[in-house]
Amino acid sequence: MCAPIEEHQAVSTSAKPSSNTRNVAKYLLRGLSGITLVVVVFAGWIYVSLFSGPGQMDMSDGHPFRSTEARERYLAFEDKMAHRWPTISEERLVQTSFGWTFMRISGPIDAPPLVLLPGGGSNSYIWSANIAALSREFRTYALDNIWDFGRSVPTRRIENGRDFTGWLDELFDTLRLGNDIRIIGYSYGGWIASQYVLDHPERLKGAVLMAPAFTVLPLPSAYIWGMVSTLLPVRYFKERMMNWVWKDLAERGEEGKALVDERVEYITIAYGSFKFKTPVNPTVLSDAELQGMRVPMLYMIGEHETCYDADSAVSRLAKIAPGIEIHLIPGTGHDLMFTHTDEVNQRILEFLKP
Repeated sequence: MCAPIEEHQAVSTSAKPSSNTRNVAKYLLRGLSGITLVVVVFAGWIYVSLFSGPGQMDMSDGHPFRSTEARERYLAFEDKMAHRWPTISEERLVQTSFGWTFMRISGPIDAPPLVLLPGGGSNSYIWSANIAALSREFRTYALDNIWDFGRSVPTRRIENGRDFTGWLDELFDTLRLGNDIRIIGYSYGGWIASQYVLDHPERLKGAVLMAPAFTVLPLPSAYIWGMVSTLLPVRYFKERMMNWVWKDLAERGEEGKALVDERVEYITIAYGSFKFKTPVNPTVLSDAELQGMRVPMLYMIGEHETCYDADSAVSRLAKIAPGIEIHLIPGTGHDLMFTHTDEVNQRILEFLKP
């Protein structure tokens, strides 16, 4: 009778979890609970930092800023950036059905019009290195994107590329620019410029796409994740992204590093001041779209471009759309307008000359 009892006891003992197993499970549950709490707190922090407050099209006091205090904070920093704007300009707000567009106008009144579109997450001051040279030959209109940072005030959502071209076309009509317009777009602004070329070629005498986002090739995942990380309310991610995207400028001594640092500070303040707007995703132009361009076009890119591989982009354009002029600049990347200012300005002026 004892043997069966002993066997039964042995089986029962082995079926019970050991104290070590129970401890491991307990600590694992505690760890998962801690991680879950951190994630929830971090998500709440991001929500409060980026998405809380008035809606993106809520016409509350301070729109498109989070508040009147946020507007004052942003404008105070932008005023500090004005010391790098090297030419006398007229500042103007122009109304369209999409809202009020802010611009800085320079150059001879009777000169041909040249419209400058900034990159994403920037404003018209991004052209500070180029504006003096360009304004000697053209009547320049440096815009603040209606759906981005700056002094423009949207009253209607921008949903797609067609909305951007509609906004620009209304703006050009109001400014009475006629059909003798030149346009330059940098980065995200380059994609917007390409959309306008497709929709309204009859109004343009020439277009320059400077390191355009997407347009020719899709962005690599590293670039996309880098941009997403800048949304986090932590300065480190913005510094890491800008020191990669503008790497050549950051390595050009104290002056170059100061420009990168100012850009980081600008993005930090702007993200904290503006309501979050749902961005319009840019596109890669099809072969047919590139081949159908009916406007003289210059594509400028640095060999170290981070938006995509420069050689691959140049190869695609040369094969698909040989009518588009290409200017590849060695020793620079997405920061070409700052690292090789004289070369960029000279090539633009040669290409767009009346």
